[in-house]
Amino acid sequence: MLKTSLLSGLFVATALLTSGAWAETVTVNGTGISVEANAAPIHAPVNPEAVAQIPKDHRFAVPGKFTVAVAALNSPPLTLFSDDNKTLQGSEVDIARLVADSLGLELNVVPTSWEDWPLGVSSGKYDAAITNVTVTKERKEKFDFATYRQDSLGFYVKSTSKITSLKKAEDIAGLRIIVGSGTNQEAILLAWDEANQKKGLKPFTPIYVKDDAAQTLALQSGRADAFFGPNVIGAWKAALTGQTKLVGSVDGGWPKAAHIAVTLKKGNGLVTPVNTALNGVIKSGEYDKVLNRWGEGIERLDRSEINPPGLGD
Repeated sequence: MLKTSLLSGLFVATALLTSGAWAETVTVNGTGISVEANAAPIHAPVNPEAVAQIPKDHRFAVPGKFTVAVAALNSPPLTLFSDDNKTLQGSEVDIARLVADSLGLELNVVPTSWEDWPLGVSSGKYDAAITNVTVTKERKEKFDFATYRQDSLGFYVKSTSKITSLKKAEDIAGLRIIVGSGTNQEAILLAWDEANQKKGLKPFTPIYVKDDAAQTLALQSGRADAFFGPNVIGAWKAALTGQTKLVGSVDGGWPKAAHIAVTLKKGNGLVTPVNTALNGVIKSGEYDKVLNRWGEGIERLDRSEINPPGLGD
């Protein structure tokens, strides 16, 4: 009975977040977003400077294409499946297209899992991962980064929750919090928890789930007290359903700022042309068109940087 109930709840949550997203305009950060209208791609012209910077002997995963791993978590506005339930769209796919266009390549998006992209990029299976990856000190040991968006994290709770503020370490003591495994969000919570336990405070309990619908189910069923993740995802769900509310935000590089970046194999020479491509579309305006149509304009960067300081630096 419990298994049946949970599966039914998961189906309802999935239907609400997917069909609901397609059926109406969602207002996020003051921007009205139409998923149906946003299915039309935004293209960028070829950037000759970026093309010239591609190493002469570089071999792309698929010749003539820019193969990009995108975690298929169905987490709008970053990623969501189109109404055919096969094609990925969202701001991450749009950014990938701008880079591919600038490099004179065809975009090849590969839906994958969060756990798969590190090995896939390292092995050359993917040319890049564009899937809300934050720059961290540890990741820079294995990958090169070209930044494209600020990393803002949010704590969201059920709209009827008595929790009103989650902004610092002491606030999470004793709570059950949904967080992605291997993410910078998890690293922040673990650092906070370590500090709390040294003070004799109750430990927090991480709740790990595989996708957006499971997150929603865990929170609404009372199995979790809060969700901690990308603020744009939390803001979208809150606007769409009215079932959650923001109770605190944290920089992704806590205690400093950190940025989201295109992630590339370390030392293969692609980071410079990708960085040039990003700065080109920032200057020409296609970048702002992408962020603004997904309600992410508040997280824009003035320029893309290569391997800047991140979480842990």
